[in-house]
Amino acid sequence: MPIKMPSNLPAFDILQTEGVMVMGQGRADRQDIRPLRIALLNLMPKKIQTETQFARLIGATPLQIDLSLIRISSHEAKNTAAAHMEEFYRPWTEVTQEKFDGLIITGAPVEQLPFEAVTYWDELTQIFDWTQTNVHSTFGVCWGGMAMINHFYGVKKYMLPHKAFGCFRHQNLAPASPYLRGFSDDLLMPVSRWTEVRQDEVEAVPDLIPLIGSDEVGPALVEDPVHRALYMFNHFEYDSGTLKEEYDRDVEAGKPINVPVNYYPDDDPENMPTNRWRSHAHLLYGNWINEIYQTTPFNLEAIGSGHW
Repeated sequence: MPIKMPSNLPAFDILQTEGVMVMGQGRADRQDIRPLRIALLNLMPKKIQTETQFARLIGATPLQIDLSLIRISSHEAKNTAAAHMEEFYRPWTEVTQEKFDGLIITGAPVEQLPFEAVTYWDELTQIFDWTQTNVHSTFGVCWGGMAMINHFYGVKKYMLPHKAFGCFRHQNLAPASPYLRGFSDDLLMPVSRWTEVRQDEVEAVPDLIPLIGSDEVGPALVEDPVHRALYMFNHFEYDSGTLKEEYDRDVEAGKPINVPVNYYPDDDPENMPTNRWRSHAHLLYGNWINEIYQTTPFNLEAIGSGHW
């Protein structure tokens, strides 16, 4: 089944040319099926790029997905056209009475600030608490995952002496997890962050289950069954060229930046990077969607009630 989104959303045409099944509202209305309602709380500056990346992954399953785009009510996007935000995004305050099968909370370019110094922190913590009554499963990504695990458990983020930047080997720590069906014992994953959470602090919380980790860059994926959440601290959703874009941007701006580790062939930025994480990215998000489908109540209003 395809992913449902507005036919004039830029991601619609991009995904269609890639062979991802997409459909507009009219076709969706003719199908006698309850789609999974998945929301994307997009905190990234490049909204259109991020929409496309996540839509590509959640739209590759056999299930019909109804994608909703949400923004922070108290924060105005500076890098995306106001017309795009007005047409396709709803502020969170407009959806507080709605229920969702899944919610993805993206990273944000604020990781070097203390959480409490982020201008929309108060609203974001309200959203975290709201997920417990209105969302069946939440997926926090990069800074979004660090913020969630800090809010619910007090797990801290720490500044790194150098940016963790590139493609790093990771280990499958829980092969029996339904979220890791089909995963290799070790795998490559894009990383782009100045901060980290620490493995010993994650392991010190009995309710948290480490799923993927790296000896070089620490925890990558953690399950939180109590809050029906996954915390991903890296970027499986990245396109082949996203790390290159970040590297070229910083070089052009004269910022100190290392060549991304294990990304370019022969570690030479003159070579075109190759994508060696795409299959695991699709596996993870496909497994997440499947787990939602298997466990979410048919009646949307029962989400968060514990009675189904």
